[in-house]
Order: sequence, then C-alpha cells, then structure tokens
Amino acid sequence: MNTAYIALGANLGDPAATVRAAFAALANLPHSRLVGSSSLYRTAPVGLTEQPEFINAAAALETTLAPEALLDALFDIEARFGRQRAERNGPRTLDLDLLLYANLELDLPRLTLPHPRLHLRAFVLQPLAEIAPDLRLPRRGSIAAWLPAVANQGIIRL
Repeated sequence: MNTAYIALGANLGDPAATVRAAFAALANLPHSRLVGSSSLYRTAPVGLTEQPEFINAAAALETTLAPEALLDALFDIEARFGRQRAERNGPRTLDLDLLLYANLELDLPRLTLPHPRLHLRAFVLQPLAEIAPDLRLPRRGSIAAWLPAVANQGIIRL
C-alpha cells in the first residue's frame, strides 16, 4: 500500500455537504482505504477573487492504485459531483487534487507530484498538517516549516 494525500475543495451549491460526501466517495474507491480526513476549513478564493468562499479539507488514502489510475478515479468522483473544468481557479462543485503519493516525484503531462503549489497555500497546508503533522514534502522539508509562510492567508477551521 502507498499513502496518497488529496486536497478537497468546493464553493458551489452546499460546499460543506459536498466535501463531506467526497470523503465518503474516497472511502469507497477500489483498492484503497481512507485513513485520514481533516476538519473542514473556510478559505478565501485564490486568483479569481469574485466568487464564493471555499470549503477545503485534506484526506489520506492507503492505495494500491497507481498514481495515474488514482488521478483518473479522482476525476471520476469530481464528474459525479458535476465538476466542469471551465476556468483555472474558478468556482467549482468539487476539486480533488492529488498532492502526494508516497515519496514519488513525477513530472508528467497530466500529473506532477508533489503538487507544485501545495507548499504555498494555507488551504492545502493547514488541513494536511492536521492529518499528517510530521509529513515531509520531497525536496521541501516538513509541513510545519512551511506553515509560517502562509500564516497571513485567511483560513478558518469550522
């Protein structure tokens, strides 16, 4: 089994209910087991700021799915929740980002691991630190070391 970490986010419809339902969908992935889920966090949008606030969270999975197969499964879950990939950083019913997969480093056309911006965003780091406080990011060090750098970003634990 490999441990994978996923960021969850939503800001359309009932985003808190959607993120909770997405945890359940992750728990039902084949060849996988949900081993951690964070609290929900309210965050301001990044990039396109004229949109509703987001609800964000993080999940830990133990899985035997290969990274690209896991990514496909995440996209399938997004689609079931009505995700439309229209504009970058735009509003969405559900966003599932594969952040880390074991200690794997990949740079493929559809998948970069670790996620290239995870260390720059409080809405990713804070929930991730909640479920894996001792986690180390490949080539970047501990999550705890990055938290002060994002402390000025608005995030509220619900």
